[in-house]
Amino acid sequence: MFRHSHHTAEHCGHRLHFIGRFGRHGFGHGAWGRSDGERGERGGRRQRVFDSGELRLVLLKLIAEQPRHGYDLIRAIEELTGGTYVPSAGVVYPTLTLLQDMGQIAEAESGGARKSFAITTEGNEELTRRKAEVEALLARLRELASVRERTDGGPIRRAMENLRSALRYRIMRDEVDSETLHKAAAILDEAAQKIERL
Repeated sequence: MFRHSHHTAEHCGHRLHFIGRFGRHGFGHGAWGRSDGERGERGGRRQRVFDSGELRLVLLKLIAEQPRHGYDLIRAIEELTGGTYVPSAGVVYPTLTLLQDMGQIAEAESGGARKSFAITTEGNEELTRRKAEVEALLARLRELASVRERTDGGPIRRAMENLRSALRYRIMRDEVDSETLHKAAAILDEAAQKIERL
């Protein structure tokens, strides 16, 4: 009743190995794969783009451009990176409190429900002292957007989705055998080699 054939065990092993190579949804955590940790872009993994001191400078620079509230700053950074990086409220709001305690920003008259901040004289002096560092940080954020644009083209996304669907449909079927798995892997390996030679 509980007997399993050697073929069944071997077949399951091959299938699990294949799934392990490409992830349950077809791929792992590559440019188009899923990742289920912290957010980078919405639903993806959060990247550690910079440390807390660098984030402080970025927020200060954005506030220097115009008075902003926390949510506005989060969206501004998301825009700068083309959606690649979205800092959490749990990081942004404590940093704003620190900037306020340091006297580099102050609460501004906003007329809305959200608390907005404007830069102070001390804040402007800090930006002047660290101008090169601030410019490098903003360039890093823009580069993230540039990388996203280069690697997230529509035709590639469509092709990857087609491949993911095909893998999901064909590989996860109970009757698939190890020979089919090896053939599928060979096709993928060949495609990867051809892309590398482009």
